Amino acid sequence: MHRRRRASIVCGVTSYIALLRGVNVGGITVKSDELRELFEGLGFGGVRTVLASGNVVFEATKREGHTAVKRRIEAALGERFGYDAWIVLVTREELERAVEAFPFDADDARRQPWVIFASEPAVVEELLEAVDADPDVDPLAMGDGVLYWNPVKGTTVQTPFAKLIGKAKYKPTTTNRNLRTLQRILA
Repeated sequence: MHRRRRASIVCGVTSYIALLRGVNVGGITVKSDELRELFEGLGFGGVRTVLASGNVVFEATKREGHTAVKRRIEAALGERFGYDAWIVLVTREELERAVEAFPFDADDARRQPWVIFASEPAVVEELLEAVDADPDVDPLAMGDGVLYWNPVKGTTVQTPFAKLIGKAKYKPTTTNRNLRTLQRILA
């Protein structure tokens, strides 16, 4: 699990993706232009936002640790947009591995391919153990620091696992993205 937290440094630049939790829902509106400006104002390079759901690709040129980068971004988001900001911060390589390892049929039009990210690795295991998942209703699989979920379309708020990840307890540490969104982030 330790390798998940190590950012790969190439030529002094680390490529990160910040996955924001809970933006553009529930009254928290964050425009892509404002989000990009915030990240640029923090001194990050190569900043781009993907879709309007809180995905920011950027590069960090300083040798600032993963945790420090995460905390700095969360503080800036909270100050600028006035909400309790939580992000999951991954490197490009971590995201590539998560997408490549998706264990279900991503082309099954009846299902939604989700990847659950957690800022604390133990939460992924806790989620997997906390629900007695019926593989037809809540297909789940453990990945490297992520949890894969492949429910039937239209059930993503009704299943036992959906109700579990929707609990307030997991808001500060988890976020989920559709596999197709992740592929667009990497494109």
